[in-house]
Amino acid sequence: MSHIKRRDFINGTAAALASATVGGLPRFAHSAESQTYPPGLTGLRGSHPGSNTVAHQHAWGVGLSANHVRQTREHYDLVVVGAGLSGLAAAVFYRQQHGPDKTILILDNHDDFGGHAKRNEHVIDGKKLITYGGSQTLVEPRAADPVIRQLFRDVGVDLIRFDTAFDQDFYSRHGLGATTYFNAEHFGRNTVVQHPFCNYYNYIEGLPGARLSDEQAVAAAPLSAEGKAQLLRVLKGGLHLLDIPADELETYLYSHNYFDYLKHTLGVNDPDVLRMARHSGVDWSNAGTELISIGEAQECGALGFAPVAVYDEEHPYIHHFPDGNAGVARTLVKYLIPEVAEGNTAESLVNARFDYQQLDRSDQATRIRLGSTAVDIHHRGPTGSAEDVAIRYVNEDEIHEVSATHVVMACYNMMIPHIVTDLPSHQADALRQQMKSPLIYTTVGLRNWRAFKEQGIGLAMCPGNMHQTLFMDFPVTLGGYEYTQTPDDPCVIQMISCPYSEEVGKPRAEQYKEARYRMLGRQFSDYESEIRAHLSGMLSSKHFNFDRDVASLTVNRWAHGYTVAGPGDSIAIGRQPHGRITIANSDSAPAADAIEAMRMGYRAIGELTV
Repeated sequence: MSHIKRRDFINGTAAALASATVGGLPRFAHSAESQTYPPGLTGLRGSHPGSNTVAHQHAWGVGLSANHVRQTREHYDLVVVGAGLSGLAAAVFYRQQHGPDKTILILDNHDDFGGHAKRNEHVIDGKKLITYGGSQTLVEPRAADPVIRQLFRDVGVDLIRFDTAFDQDFYSRHGLGATTYFNAEHFGRNTVVQHPFCNYYNYIEGLPGARLSDEQAVAAAPLSAEGKAQLLRVLKGGLHLLDIPADELETYLYSHNYFDYLKHTLGVNDPDVLRMARHSGVDWSNAGTELISIGEAQECGALGFAPVAVYDEEHPYIHHFPDGNAGVARTLVKYLIPEVAEGNTAESLVNARFDYQQLDRSDQATRIRLGSTAVDIHHRGPTGSAEDVAIRYVNEDEIHEVSATHVVMACYNMMIPHIVTDLPSHQADALRQQMKSPLIYTTVGLRNWRAFKEQGIGLAMCPGNMHQTLFMDFPVTLGGYEYTQTPDDPCVIQMISCPYSEEVGKPRAEQYKEARYRMLGRQFSDYESEIRAHLSGMLSSKHFNFDRDVASLTVNRWAHGYTVAGPGDSIAIGRQPHGRITIANSDSAPAADAIEAMRMGYRAIGELTV
């Protein structure tokens, strides 16, 4: 094991686990009751402490001995590895195509289903607030593949309902807009400016943009005189400054670097302006913007590009459950295991408390086995003629073995070569080339949002902080769940961090690796301290006190978040069927998109050999 990998394990997984058990949750500890109900857990969530330990150990060759395998004698028609949206959808499609009596086992290493579609619940002074800790919203679902639209109908997702469930006037009604928070640590003084200096905010339906003109906003920014001049030049600049023929412009934009454009075309060298630019793409750019092209920067609304509509009137970004796409995951689970909750539609399930004891019962056709990490999957015999597949997984420090007629790998695709042991070498090599960016979705339960109201903050870009943006959660009232109504009511705010390398310009894969280790090495108390400083610096002490107003805190860390395609045709090679095993997950699309994840589940079922 290399030094860097050893450090990842010791300072990442082990330290994270310690932070959850040894003084890591001094103020925001969860109740004993929530221990058996994963959505109610606070602290470190997402890929929670311990969820990736077995996978990491197995990948490094230091896992449990295969000499001690518990033979369960369980055989299934289908085993799905990964209980995210892709795996759950695959199970639904298999059941629909092959019959409800077919036996299905879904394995997942986490303590909750949904994958990145993670439900977070915050109980504030007796009131339950629902939010999401990852996969956010369905993108253009009404224009999705007919197969997916039919799936929504089958499981009870009413897309038209969001036209009224999403309160598109909420932000303007309360005077909340898009702002920028400059912190003292990087910019000299804590300052909130009523201007986002980018187009990131535009995807939040109904959120107003800048209240100040470019000139007024630049004057208010805590930058040097030269920095202000350069920032204004960026805001007033544009692609017309490029001396490129119109018929060559698009090719030029996607073959030339955004930071080179800032530096050489617009003459930007001020470090504070470049910091603003680097952090203006957040999870849209999937990296620091110094790594993307001019065209990609324009698409994600990075610093210097005019605020234009990202979602047109026919496809607004409103198809959002209070718990994000966990609302979809829950409907899929309900379809597969009806006893898990009361309610027959996605809307009726919003407030439902799922009974996790129902997920893995021996008397039902479909079972979901959480806390189970697949470590060895192989055909029993030659790949072309084997009649079944052996699946070994670790649960509670013991290796278990089941068998299946078919297997769908709906897990992170780069892990598949470490699990499917008889995979052809060229396919394994292709899968290893896939990447996923680290992400942090932090949800903060507030007793009131008076400070946001008084300062007019609906969203804040935060180029000096770990969390590069934060915003009031999406205003959705659905299924008996009511979104916050007045500034004196409790609410949840979202804080998003896309960790990058400290070294600007470092290759993407190296940035992800460095940021991932740093993210996993932090204890919960480190995140709490950062969030305390962030909110206390941004919000007026007249209306906000962290100890008084913050009731709960959940940090959803995704060491492997958005998918990033590997080079060339590695995706197409990597997702090829392998005997009785097929490959799903959004990685195989590749797209960081819930609908594509489910569509890949459909494809994987269609590729299974009869």
